[in-house]
Amino acid sequence: MSETLGLKEAVSMALGGMIGGGIYAVLGVVAGITMSAIWVAFLLAGAVAMCAGYSYNTLNSLTDNRGGSVTFVQCYLGNATAAGIVGWTLLFGYIGSMAMYAFAFGEFTVAFAVVPKSLGGFPARPLISVSAVAAFVGLNLLGARTTGAAENVLVALKVGILVAFGILGLVYAFGVSGASFEYGVGRLGGFEPVMAAAISFVAFQGWQLLFYDQESVEDPVETIRKAVYVSIPVAVAIYVLAGMVTVNLVPQALESHPHVALKDAASMVMQPYGLARAGAVVLALSALFSTGSAINATLFSSAHFAKGMLSDDLLPDQIGDAAADGIPERTVLVLGAITAAFTWYGSLGAITSFASLSFILVFGAMSYLAFRRRGHDEVNAVVPAVGTVGALAFFPLMLYNLYDREPNTFYMVIGIAAVVLAVELLYFERDLIQEEVVEFESGIGPVREDD
Repeated sequence: MSETLGLKEAVSMALGGMIGGGIYAVLGVVAGITMSAIWVAFLLAGAVAMCAGYSYNTLNSLTDNRGGSVTFVQCYLGNATAAGIVGWTLLFGYIGSMAMYAFAFGEFTVAFAVVPKSLGGFPARPLISVSAVAAFVGLNLLGARTTGAAENVLVALKVGILVAFGILGLVYAFGVSGASFEYGVGRLGGFEPVMAAAISFVAFQGWQLLFYDQESVEDPVETIRKAVYVSIPVAVAIYVLAGMVTVNLVPQALESHPHVALKDAASMVMQPYGLARAGAVVLALSALFSTGSAINATLFSSAHFAKGMLSDDLLPDQIGDAAADGIPERTVLVLGAITAAFTWYGSLGAITSFASLSFILVFGAMSYLAFRRRGHDEVNAVVPAVGTVGALAFFPLMLYNLYDREPNTFYMVIGIAAVVLAVELLYFERDLIQEEVVEFESGIGPVREDD
């Protein structure tokens, strides 16, 4: 492998981050809301993600210090507190993504007939999900990482299976079943597709990981720019193809067991060839491999991201050692423990919503920063404006969806957000708070006994 990654490797990494687990984790949740209008949801989410990608690329080209969200905030706002809050929000988004992938990993594992529904008196799904997280924590502690050349092969396999599934599904739908193919036109006037787009937003976040390791990318500004603009439309096309085939062929599976409906659809499209069982097994194995590799890659990237925040004093030293060679072991363990807790106690819908909320906030903020630079010749103000407005629209819809469908989770998310924000402010403004306390105490003076 060469010392730097070219365009092909960068596209593979971006696609691997999006398709690696997103389609297997969010399709059932999104389809449950919008069904045959799922294509609209993915197009809307992809459009906002593309606007965010433009904003990231624009800020990256205008910034002397290469980096991602935290660097952009530090550069253009000069506010360490704001940069830290963005970094913490993004880190929680990564944790939510890993929990989502682990949840899907457990669901597809349990879908195999040979796997029992419970183990030792505990439900098998959360046990398998937590075990997967623990396994990949162990791999990262051993220093395992995927090279660019290997990522090309892995992404080609994942994309190839999904594209083949989609094409064979269309052949089955139009040439075998004879049933009408629904496009969800009747749902276009409602809020369901927009709400589903907001929920699916987490499936379009993998591309921005490229911005955190630019020293290993050949001609990083231009290579990453092209990789973002290629990978997002490709991911949208694959999501739309797989989603439309699934909601049209197995709508009943989406109602009874939406998390693994893709497996049932794969079995159906292979039935005319006498390979129904093989189709289901291949799709399920692909899901296991994809979600597993997504956990591993996201854990690796988020640990490096956290190390950078530690170096900038944006995370407490207890999280890890910024001077450690490679990724700090303590950081990997902390991220893994929080991820395991999320995937054990949370539902897939709640985890997906939580992660999407985090990325909507950060991507909207980056679009706004790019919009603020609209006076520059290289900035087209319309694109970041659309990204900002899209994020502003998605965020309340996400909150309403949680409040309406999972009120307990809604209050839990609000509570967690309030606690995290309070901790962030206490951490980042600790010097100012300490000064205020000292001034207050000195102003009071000693208390006399007769007072």
